[in-house]
Amino acid sequence: MAASTYSAPQDQAGKHELQYVVLHGKRRAYLKAGRGPALLLLHGLGCDHTTWLPVIDELAKRYTVIAPDFLGHGASDKPRADYSVAGYANGMRDLLTVLGIDKATVVGHSFGGGVALQFGYQFPERTQRIVVVATGGFGPEVTPFIKLIQAPGWSAAMGVLTLPGIRHLELAAMRTAAQLPGPARKYVRDLGEVAAIVDSWKDRRTRYAIRHLVRAVIDWRGQVVTIADRAYLTEVMPIAVVWGRDDQVIPVRHASIAAFLAPQAHVEVIPDSGHFPHKDHPEQFVAILNEFIATTEPATYNRARFRRMLKAGGAARPAPLVSVEAADGAPA
Repeated sequence: MAASTYSAPQDQAGKHELQYVVLHGKRRAYLKAGRGPALLLLHGLGCDHTTWLPVIDELAKRYTVIAPDFLGHGASDKPRADYSVAGYANGMRDLLTVLGIDKATVVGHSFGGGVALQFGYQFPERTQRIVVVATGGFGPEVTPFIKLIQAPGWSAAMGVLTLPGIRHLELAAMRTAAQLPGPARKYVRDLGEVAAIVDSWKDRRTRYAIRHLVRAVIDWRGQVVTIADRAYLTEVMPIAVVWGRDDQVIPVRHASIAAFLAPQAHVEVIPDSGHFPHKDHPEQFVAILNEFIATTEPATYNRARFRRMLKAGGAARPAPLVSVEAADGAPA
């Protein structure tokens, strides 16, 4: 596996140096900061490493933080490639290997949460803990905004809607709406993040990558990829689930499903927060992460035990019809 590393100009925050590694002929961008146990931060669909900037400095005080841009996102290459969840997990394994990191606690947001779960499934010997944030993989529901990406003509339509004059008006409108106060705020709070995603779609290569990624995990009925049939494997893996109560992208009800499928999971629902709780409440998010890591022992892989669990099966259980309060520490 040929690889080369070199530095690039500082990212938009001006504090951290974005670096690159070439794996299998494709350039991948990543941010590395801090010292200590490894913490791999995986962003969501259409985002990049900058989604973690509100928490990286605090996390870097305790951990070696690795925050990559997935292929097709940010400053990484956007080739014709494997944009499946398993393909991304393979890429993260290769990145950690090149960086000399044997094991890590893997933290994933939204689509990145699905990659984190897949990483733990494919590479349990490399995974110490899993933390998923407003993650995919626990139910079919997802915003129609994402379902539309697979519609015929979506890329051509986005090519028009992201032309300079039109795009600037759209972005300004979304960023203004994101600041609306009052009861409507929970429905619009994430529009600032949506604006950044839409802005990235001016690049045809990014639209290609996003379209193929969505087709790999979502159809017209919603999310296709699920952890439900393999959730029993989390019995030997410390796992935490974090959600924003006002999430309009993937409903907070999925936190209850996660608690049902993985009863040993530590579940936190953050009030007054949307699909990006690590950005809405960065101090609380860091505190949750620090406490989870401090109070759990890293998983240790035992091949014989893993074989016994696979042979035993652990039949997938149906999603529970419970309210999120059950996952939030209150009566169901």
